[in-house]
Amino acid sequence: MKSPRVLTALTLLNLALLLLVLTFQLRPAFADGGVPVLRGRALEIVDGQGRVRASIGVLPAGRSASGDAYPESVLFRLSTALGRPSVKISASEPASGLSLAGQSGTKSAYVILEAKGEASSLRLRNEDGREQSFTP
Repeated sequence: MKSPRVLTALTLLNLALLLLVLTFQLRPAFADGGVPVLRGRALEIVDGQGRVRASIGVLPAGRSASGDAYPESVLFRLSTALGRPSVKISASEPASGLSLAGQSGTKSAYVILEAKGEASSLRLRNEDGREQSFTP
């Protein structure tokens, strides 16, 4: 006889605990103050197909294939759907620049704006090979 009473009491206790847990789980969630800065070594933004369309990162100093030294720099890239980096903004201690490239099928159409040391320049080039450079 006492078994049904104990089972009923345990069932009611479990139901009360379930309601208590659900009450705390279903309340609105509020964001904490959080950290106001996102920190990392690089950031990539990808499109729906998983292709990197924008990236920013710190590139370490090193040497090119021809042996020329290049400094540590920060590089921001925006790429087309076909993967061509069309916009590049670079900053390093000795130089900074902006590069705008033509559409994905072109090889030589570009604009480069550069400040290197105490000099600045602007280079314009068309796909047909015509080029103009401007310096102050």
